[in-house]
Amino acid sequence: MEYGIQLYSVRDLTEKNMDEALRQVSELGYKFVEFAGFFGIPAEEIKAMLEKYGLKVSGTHTGWKEIAEHFEETVAYHKAIGNKNIIIPGGDFSDQTKLDALIDMINEFQPKLAAEGITLGYHNHHKEFLPNKDGSNIEDQLIYRTNVMLEIDTYWAYVGMKNPIALLERLGDRVKVIHIKDGDAQGNGTPLGLGTAPVADVYAKAIEMGLPMVVESETCKPDGMTEAKICIEYLKSLEK
Repeated sequence: MEYGIQLYSVRDLTEKNMDEALRQVSELGYKFVEFAGFFGIPAEEIKAMLEKYGLKVSGTHTGWKEIAEHFEETVAYHKAIGNKNIIIPGGDFSDQTKLDALIDMINEFQPKLAAEGITLGYHNHHKEFLPNKDGSNIEDQLIYRTNVMLEIDTYWAYVGMKNPIALLERLGDRVKVIHIKDGDAQGNGTPLGLGTAPVADVYAKAIEMGLPMVVESETCKPDGMTEAKICIEYLKSLEK
């Protein structure tokens, strides 16, 4: 099995030394990475680091305004590093007006990105599954009003709607990749295997559906790389 990691998991190192972070996640056994910012590093340097450590880029978390307001620069950068998946990492969509603006943006820029060979995705937190104060529901409207690719964060789905397995089954091929992640039901994250989320069941469902798995562990206790190591060791234990 091959696993990826969302580099936000090791942000305590990427913001200081991206090259060292990529070297270490590669040594841990991760085969692909999902970026959460580039810290001003030129695209050609990122590409060289990936090649040096034998890593693939599976996607990036990129804010929707960056896509809308800096489209050409964003496309050029992602093409240069070989990325074909730009994923909106959430945002403030807490009422219908804000949600409409997001949906309009997705419906405008998804085909533009597709013409450049790039898929546009959306990554959920828990609030997407809960009604806003005005009754609007973010995830439902993304599903029914757009064709955006859905990167399901299975832990936040667990916090928000309790059953990430049922969600994956319901969404089917709208989901192209998942975050595999752990924590308690109140939204406190942990490395894999140390929380109450149904990680083993998520793992089995991802295998069944052929979904790439991207690890995310957020707390950096005692540091991000230690958590990254715990996570991949847990995933390897599930293989047995």
